[in-house]
Amino acid sequence: MISIFVRMRITISLLSFLIYFVLFANAQSSEKNIPIPLPTKAQLRWQKYEQTMFVCLDPATWQGREYDNHSTPLSRINPTDLNTDQWCEVAKSWGAHLILFVAKHTGGFCWWQTNTSGYGIKNTPWKNGRGDVLKELSRSCKKYGLDLGIYVYPGDDTWGAGIGSGGVTKDPAKQEGYNKVFRQQMTEVLTKYGRVSEVWFDGSCFINVNDLLEKYASDAVILQGPMANLRWVGNEDGYAPFSNWYTLNSKDLKTGVSTAVQSDPFGDAYAPVEIDVPLLKNKGHKWFWGQNTDSLILTTDQLMNIYYKSVGRGALLLLNSTPDTLGLIPKSHVKAYADFGSEIKRRFETQVAKTSGTGEILEIRFSEPTEINHAILQEDLLFGQRVLAFQIEAMNSEDQWQKVYSGTSIGNKKICYFNPVTLKKIRISVTNTKGDPHLSDFAVYNIKGVNLAPEKRDNLGSFYDGLARKNGTDPLEEPAFEIGSWDNKSLRNGEWKAMSFDLTKYVTRIGQYELAFSSKEHKESGLEFKDWELDMYGGKATGSIEFLKESSTFRITRSQQTLDEFPTIFRVKIKGKSENTSGNISIKSLTY
Repeated sequence: MISIFVRMRITISLLSFLIYFVLFANAQSSEKNIPIPLPTKAQLRWQKYEQTMFVCLDPATWQGREYDNHSTPLSRINPTDLNTDQWCEVAKSWGAHLILFVAKHTGGFCWWQTNTSGYGIKNTPWKNGRGDVLKELSRSCKKYGLDLGIYVYPGDDTWGAGIGSGGVTKDPAKQEGYNKVFRQQMTEVLTKYGRVSEVWFDGSCFINVNDLLEKYASDAVILQGPMANLRWVGNEDGYAPFSNWYTLNSKDLKTGVSTAVQSDPFGDAYAPVEIDVPLLKNKGHKWFWGQNTDSLILTTDQLMNIYYKSVGRGALLLLNSTPDTLGLIPKSHVKAYADFGSEIKRRFETQVAKTSGTGEILEIRFSEPTEINHAILQEDLLFGQRVLAFQIEAMNSEDQWQKVYSGTSIGNKKICYFNPVTLKKIRISVTNTKGDPHLSDFAVYNIKGVNLAPEKRDNLGSFYDGLARKNGTDPLEEPAFEIGSWDNKSLRNGEWKAMSFDLTKYVTRIGQYELAFSSKEHKESGLEFKDWELDMYGGKATGSIEFLKESSTFRITRSQQTLDEFPTIFRVKIKGKSENTSGNISIKSLTY
């Protein structure tokens, strides 16, 4: 029987929730009447992490590869020195607040005790087959005050659901059987190891586990798949768009594969972006440990550049770690993380001055002329992401305001840097907003020994004039490569023509690409399209291509690290809408 005290607590909790819902759940500016989507508690907690750490360990580690080819006998997988406490200590050293563990990668190897597969840690010599890495990591995370995230690859080579499959088996007769196995695996990892704060479905998930996520992971953030409330940024280079909007249209979010490209500052759904990047990325790109790879370790300067362009643009940085075949993060890597953490503290632990508040202008005054070269802005995300454009101004010795920085999005954190300026006052002026601005932090710094190049920004267009436009995430112009053409001679009598393009040498890295059919004379291509398909990762990549009808463009997303022997082939049928049509076909990569 529920006591009166418990009933009172429940009543108060419900009342608090109703007050929160009334005040914030449909927050909007009374002045502009623009709906402002808000983060859930799980999203808000996740955004406040700012930094999290991937742990990638797999049979691929023993093979020096990027995905498991099953060439390593299970008898050789024996990480005798594996120490999850060490992983947590490394995460803490650079400020990470969550560890995202790859519990099962593409090959299907399971790092926890499970009866769903004969390919896992229980079938190895490690701890006589009784070890459970996920259990040990869960305990270590609790010990060190870290949250736990879990990556379980939707595909599984042992079932013929290969890389990029999203869990779809090549043999349809095996699909029902694998669905049961994957659902059991998800149930195990979500129920046996304490609270899971993040679930990662790499490349989306086409197996229905929605009910399991609702039941066991309602307090978690989810990357990709139908239940996604996070988005992959769209690259593995360590940067977010300069204009980093947390909102998009719900129809795009429901695809399960939306990225920063779909961002819309006036979208009706809230889903911030996550930026995953390997430590082994200095003139290379490796997610798993390999011998003689120390030359690939990012330098502190490179890591700080990534920090500015990820955390400093309001995104979350997911930096990878690669335990070796002993189960330890190598000493050279440990030092790199520690140096990175120390430099973050050196630059940003102590501010010269700070303030906070509401309103379109916040000002900081100094008792004497003071040199400043950085400012950090943060919105109170309980009210959603509201600011659309702003500028920072400094009052010089002649009592004149001088603009030192112009920007667009703020969100969880915006690091603004500029040439050193000596000033009496500094202020932020919000020049465009969806509602009354709520800044939880406006802090200024004078950081020594930092010489930063000007930011490369996307095409901000009219934002600098304080006028909102529909999408603030236009990619920078990249060189386009012409790969074909058409004219009225090649398209005869309104018949469909099959075309095929080998894109292997253009789609060479993780990221997004646009293949455009552009008319030589008209804005529209004058073409119709049907039956398009993409071969990538050694099979059909159904979820990796999107048709943008208005611009006759196909957007291709390569999200999986594979070997070069896998070709990328695009096929489509086209038909001219009129007798007079001609144009060029080109492809370019998208960067921000």
